[in-house]
Amino acid sequence: MSYKVNGSCPDDELLAQKLLLKGCEPLPRRRCRPATQADSVEPYPLPASLWTTPPNSSVVWTAYTCKDYTCLINRMKTQKGFDDFLATKKPGAIRIGLDIGGGVATFAVRMKERNMTIITTSMNLNGPFNNFIASRGVVPLYISISQRLPFFDNTLDIVHSMHVLSNWIPTTLLHFLMFDIYRVLRPGGLFWLDHFFCVEDQFLDVYKPLIETIGFIKLKWVVGKKLDRGAELREMYLTALLEKPLKNSW
Repeated sequence: MSYKVNGSCPDDELLAQKLLLKGCEPLPRRRCRPATQADSVEPYPLPASLWTTPPNSSVVWTAYTCKDYTCLINRMKTQKGFDDFLATKKPGAIRIGLDIGGGVATFAVRMKERNMTIITTSMNLNGPFNNFIASRGVVPLYISISQRLPFFDNTLDIVHSMHVLSNWIPTTLLHFLMFDIYRVLRPGGLFWLDHFFCVEDQFLDVYKPLIETIGFIKLKWVVGKKLDRGAELREMYLTALLEKPLKNSW
């Protein structure tokens, strides 16, 4: 809080992000102006912005092993099975939702192309992800999985997460988060858990029972081996489409 009122805000993004990752929210409001890029320009207009590398974009390192925005966009364009999952609901039934840890917000972009509005949560880990998401013409939400989702009960049509919700998250925190996802989904809403990964024993002993206690109905439940780091690690993926019951599940 040491800054000059009406002046420039101190550069404390790294500290602020550490607090967010620990669930410390809200950060204090301040009466100062954050720094911006010296060469800022207007973003591309829609729909060109959805799949075009933003002007003056910087390099980003991510878990996708891409080094620039163009690589990230092209990599995410190749996802398959997208419409198969959405076909479980009648056309127009999915209108608004949330993508947790959505990287560069390609899920939100693909949903926007189908006239659906998705907000993407993202942290600026190894790059300015929130700025990039906004430059594509979709909405970023700067919160971590340690925080309560800022939505009222029974409101969203869909919640999606790919890779982020996995065994690196403490089990109790994951339990809280899944109940929070259940809370914000409307009755009949969908939770698309995409490529949740863990060790085989963990899945049988911890994660399968944990997910089943939340109260979702299983629409799709696909388990497969995760071999990118070697079969000897016995890692596996779960991709599931889960539905919140129209009536109370207890």
